Amino acid sequence: MQRTATDSEKAMSTTPQSPPELRIRQATPVPVECLKLDCDNPRLTGAGSFATEEQIIAHLYRAEDLGELLQSIGSNGYLDIEPFIVLKGSDRYTVLEGNRRLAAIRLFREPDLVIRISRNEVLDITMPELPDEHRPTLDNISVYRVATREEAAPFIGFKHINGAARWSSYAKAKFAARWHSESGVPLDKISKHIGDRHATVKRMVNAIYALEQAEEGGMFDIEDRWNPRFSFSHLYTALARPDYREYLGLSRNWSKYDPMPNPVAASHTEHLAEVLKWIYGSKQDDLEPIVRSQNPDLKRLGKVLGSDEGLAILKTSLSLDEAYDSTLPARPKLLEALLRARRELREASHHLRGFDGQDISYVDIAEDLSETAQAIHDRMKSKMAAVIRTTG
Repeated sequence: MQRTATDSEKAMSTTPQSPPELRIRQATPVPVECLKLDCDNPRLTGAGSFATEEQIIAHLYRAEDLGELLQSIGSNGYLDIEPFIVLKGSDRYTVLEGNRRLAAIRLFREPDLVIRISRNEVLDITMPELPDEHRPTLDNISVYRVATREEAAPFIGFKHINGAARWSSYAKAKFAARWHSESGVPLDKISKHIGDRHATVKRMVNAIYALEQAEEGGMFDIEDRWNPRFSFSHLYTALARPDYREYLGLSRNWSKYDPMPNPVAASHTEHLAEVLKWIYGSKQDDLEPIVRSQNPDLKRLGKVLGSDEGLAILKTSLSLDEAYDSTLPARPKLLEALLRARRELREASHHLRGFDGQDISYVDIAEDLSETAQAIHDRMKSKMAAVIRTTG
């Protein structure tokens, strides 16, 4: 009696030119040739900058620990435990969840792909040995088909935003923003789906819209940033602060409402470009970021944004220390400087034995210190006398 082929076997025998018609919401093994990478994968930094699969895989290798996954597959074969989530396209199924795994599998299966990436992306990928007994594990992969991206969003969002396989904050924000804009699902509902209890997603989407506005307007390019790592949290943390919002012309209650595209008015887009350059720098302009750490630099820059004098100093000197110093009240700064000078002078007096009486430059320095100290003393005494005369 002839055995009837199962749905899985029919799927595996289908040629890549005609991808199998998979049932919705059912896990089924399919040939790897039927799958393609998702160019809209939130892991990809820089909207629209990854036009080829070679570029996508190169980015995943550089930024998403693809090398570790290659090593694991080389040692154990591919462990087909969790199905890819896929969406049917015109010729193949797009992998919405599982792009790192698909990239690693393809690198093992396609030696010429490794060569193309080396040539076109100037990236040498180290490929571990794959024993022959492991090669069959790379032929057919379990997938779970969904009808729309929106259908997959709750699972992918929970896994990568609050689950074990977390994305970077930028990838999380891109995912939530796309889910919100394309489906119309309110952000409070999205937050509940992905387990966010602190409105972090809302803050991140606000920042994504501001960032996209700057990129689309030619004011900023993520790929031009100074540091290889994109610290997206700097931006959404900054936009949560009133001083940054005021500088960008955003209302004080802006963050309370659902995010909207192009949040910064045309009159303040130049300020948006400045803030992004100060936070992230620019390789093209040979400009290092002045924000080197989220604390305390982000807070100090916010203080400078609210000071005309501080802004003027920042724009001319690009020194956050100098600009921030100008925003501090003069009285505590004077006291701090006097106490510091006294400490240093006392330290110098303890080491007078180091002066052998031969180098006159030491004496010149000491004389300059004496004259400066005397001038400070005289001015302070003069101000005290004036106050006494005025008050009584």
